[in-house]
Amino acid sequence: MSASRDARFVVGIDLGTTNCAVAVVDTAQAEPRPEHVAITQVVGPGEVAPRATMPSFLLLPAAHEVPPETMALPWTGPASFAVGAFAQSRGAELPHRLVSSAKSWLSSSHVDRGAAILPWRGADREVDGERVSPVEASARYLAHLRAAWDADHADAPLAEQDVLITVPASFDAAARELTVVAARQAGLERVTLLEEPQAAFYAWLAAAGDAWRQRLVPGDVVLVCDVGGGTTDFSLIEVKDDGRGNLAIERVAVGDHILLGGDNMDLALAAIAERTLTEQGKQLDVLQKRGLVHACRRAKESLLADDAPASVPVSLLGRGSKLIGGTLRVDLKKDDAHQLLVDGFFPACAAEDRPARRRAGGLRELGLHYAADPAVTRHLAEFLDRHDSAPTAVLWNGGVMKAAAIRHRILQVVSDWYGRAPRELEGTDLDRAVALGASYYGQVRRGKGIRIRGGTARAYYIGIESSMPAIPGFPPPVKALCVAPFGMEEGASAELPDDELGLVVGEPSTFRFFASSSRKDDVAGTLVDPDTAELVELAPVEQEVEVSGDRDAGEVVPVALTAHVTEVGTLELWCKARVGAGRWKLEYSVREPRSP
Repeated sequence: MSASRDARFVVGIDLGTTNCAVAVVDTAQAEPRPEHVAITQVVGPGEVAPRATMPSFLLLPAAHEVPPETMALPWTGPASFAVGAFAQSRGAELPHRLVSSAKSWLSSSHVDRGAAILPWRGADREVDGERVSPVEASARYLAHLRAAWDADHADAPLAEQDVLITVPASFDAAARELTVVAARQAGLERVTLLEEPQAAFYAWLAAAGDAWRQRLVPGDVVLVCDVGGGTTDFSLIEVKDDGRGNLAIERVAVGDHILLGGDNMDLALAAIAERTLTEQGKQLDVLQKRGLVHACRRAKESLLADDAPASVPVSLLGRGSKLIGGTLRVDLKKDDAHQLLVDGFFPACAAEDRPARRRAGGLRELGLHYAADPAVTRHLAEFLDRHDSAPTAVLWNGGVMKAAAIRHRILQVVSDWYGRAPRELEGTDLDRAVALGASYYGQVRRGKGIRIRGGTARAYYIGIESSMPAIPGFPPPVKALCVAPFGMEEGASAELPDDELGLVVGEPSTFRFFASSSRKDDVAGTLVDPDTAELVELAPVEQEVEVSGDRDAGEVVPVALTAHVTEVGTLELWCKARVGAGRWKLEYSVREPRSP
């Protein structure tokens, strides 16, 4: 039996940057509703227990650091790695063995996402440590979730259920495709992708029941403000009258992929703690600094809680033979933390303010491209201005938004911009809303509930090299051809107009891709200048198109282009020969362009 919409269980998986969560709808129940699923995992040395969520951490220790039997699971026996709570806690002491933020790496086009690069700056694989790719790390999280589910549902394996995995709305086509690849590696051959802000809104709909129609009216614009561990995601959802007296919901805008969130806040707290230790005459080495970041991650939640203590201690093992005597400790004060985390990351600003653009150095370390400006409110101002929208309501999502001080600051800032504060849509669990909403959406796909209209979150373009005589020192100009317009629905296809396009076969080629979240009026076939049309260049596709028939390597074959948005939620681009046989799919690359 294969997974299908007719399966008994609809399972929603929040594959988060810092935490994973699972929810389920049992369609066999009289009144099926989304329910949270606890996740069995290693929580301490040799200790296995269920937890509400599973931290998105992968520990890859050497045997002498963590004995395999201490990481054993009921379905594995002794193991060489661990994911979840124990990985997070033990990894704070072994940061060079710890993979974190795999989801952010999965979306980074600046590295080879299929190469074993994690832990970043970790142990040397050739000497004494395993390393994995961002795709493999994501696959291990999903494989654990599958095994944990199967252990509790022997008669209903997860691979045979209707599984929905959430991704940031800002994920581009390549990152979405790689998420599907990770799912397949985990044994989940058929999954559907859903944007996280939409999932959060579905969770609110599920919790509100029929009362949502009294809380939202035509003309309402809901800002989904999602600040999680690694990313900040903004989406706008509009409530409309469908012309027949019914309410319709449509996702009308998404923000850029902003690598800014709780991870940045952890680094900020660690910087304060390190400065205090330095003032005490204590110098930290590289591993201690990385361990300090993980320790500050735990302290942050306490410092931002409504009942936060005046200070929170952060401890760090010292180096050397005196293990106990070498323990380092620093107290982080609540007032200092609020000034840094609230005023620093969510400052009051004007509606006209924009994120600072830091000038790049001539040389920089490869890695995650974090946002240059840590002010979430300035990123929000730019997003709302770009889409010319004043939200009337706001729905919070992401672990950072648990802090009342941060929520109040955002409401105050938006109120200053528009003269009124958006009302809060409450009633969701910020840790589990995305998973719960994903499982509810599975029911919606079966015709039981209201669906958010949206389609693709961006318009997608492919680079077309112009045909012109060679000029020394000047490469041929490139135009961007729209292949998938904004809002293209799942299952839809778009055939490009009958332009004269040629595909080089039998030789390695690089295909350039672009995207825009603001060009909503372009249709399939629209040709624009990528340098002036506010397009963002995506990871290229590198591919050698195979030669078919009696064609020669290097031949330029006239082709027609067809774009297809799959039911899974990924974008496919096909090239079909205009004369003779030949049909080629452009496969998204996980590698950087080859050096010339």
